[in-house]
Amino acid sequence: MSIREPENPEGTMHTTAPRPFRRALAPLALASALLLSACGAAAGQSGQQPDEEFSGFDDVLEAAEGSTVDLWMYGGDEQGNAYVDETLAPAAAELGIILRRVPVADTADALNRVLSEIQAGRDDGSVDLVWVNGAVFSTGRQADAWRCGWTDMLPNMAFTDPADPLLTNDFGTPVDGCEAPWHKAQFTYFYNSDTVSQPPTSLAGLLDWAEANPGRFTYPAPPDFTGSVFLREVLISTAGGAAEVSLEYSEGAFEEHAPAALEALESLEPSLWRKGATYPRDEQALNELFANGEVDFGMTYGPARLTDLVDSGALPPSTKVLTLDEGTVGNASFLAIPANAEDAAGAMAVANLALSPEQQAAKAAPKVWGQFTVLDVDRLEPAQRALFDGLPSSPVVPPYEELSRNSHAELGSAWVPELDDAWRRTVAGG
Repeated sequence: MSIREPENPEGTMHTTAPRPFRRALAPLALASALLLSACGAAAGQSGQQPDEEFSGFDDVLEAAEGSTVDLWMYGGDEQGNAYVDETLAPAAAELGIILRRVPVADTADALNRVLSEIQAGRDDGSVDLVWVNGAVFSTGRQADAWRCGWTDMLPNMAFTDPADPLLTNDFGTPVDGCEAPWHKAQFTYFYNSDTVSQPPTSLAGLLDWAEANPGRFTYPAPPDFTGSVFLREVLISTAGGAAEVSLEYSEGAFEEHAPAALEALESLEPSLWRKGATYPRDEQALNELFANGEVDFGMTYGPARLTDLVDSGALPPSTKVLTLDEGTVGNASFLAIPANAEDAAGAMAVANLALSPEQQAAKAAPKVWGQFTVLDVDRLEPAQRALFDGLPSSPVVPPYEELSRNSHAELGSAWVPELDDAWRRTVAGG
């Protein structure tokens, strides 16, 4: 099992939770360095302008036929890779499109490539489509690196709820037609029902349980994605709830709310697994501790995958999901098209295909990928709704409607590095 010493936070980003923002937490040094020059280079093809290249989606499909779309996405999720290769790509081929998956270790790598090519004046960029959200999307918006104004052209956007805040706002950055939704996620805790007979019902209660049961709880060390989310959840809890914390980062808001969260985690540290001397490197390492009976709780931003993990024996059959009275944080993942993509029409066609009820239902199946749909099923035709009604229920994971009850939005992406750095200095470094 891979365990990271708290004083060495580098190189911790390769986790198994199926979301791209974990990769967004890797250093964006190159993206930042190229930001100003890329903004100037992209001015002639500004991603902020409404898409006027096509008069309608039929024009898009006609232009897309025969194209090759390079989808850059995190390559460490085996189920995600298999879904794209075995389900989405064959469906794209029926439209005359070759969908080619380009695996990356960090989503920031895709943006860095885009910014480098824009800076070089290339209008035939090698990146056509990116699985993205969070800080990488925000950085790309600042650099005018994304094509915008195109998602309203997608017929399958009619199946989404235009008022859904998870689809209109990405970690504090307005989407504004610059990325198409792909799937939703809900941060979720789980526990071993054989060893925890009376699970807590709030995050404050979970921390109290950990102090009352020394050595039986831990969390991945930030800046690992899962550990970083847990840190933000503690901040929201100690602040008195999500309504008390501004989504937009400011020094004032940080000074008001961060100290209580950091103090709570400092106080908790002696009660953690190995007394906080080491922390799991990532979610997978925490899962291994849970599976080996060394801790009684785990956490994930990909709860739908728990079914497959239990069925495969990676997690024990006694695994149960813990729902909290105050709810947990939720978000959505998206597909974005770079402003200089060579095969933009093909990328738009693939994004629309990925939003189809057929693809969304296939992707939601636990054995395929187990991702929650971004569609509003009430907007579907009966035959389309039947695709989702036919999905197998899970003895482990409640329906998304139950998981997301009292859900709150992610804090703005600027909160993330500030909190992670403060945790390293005060908790891990103390």
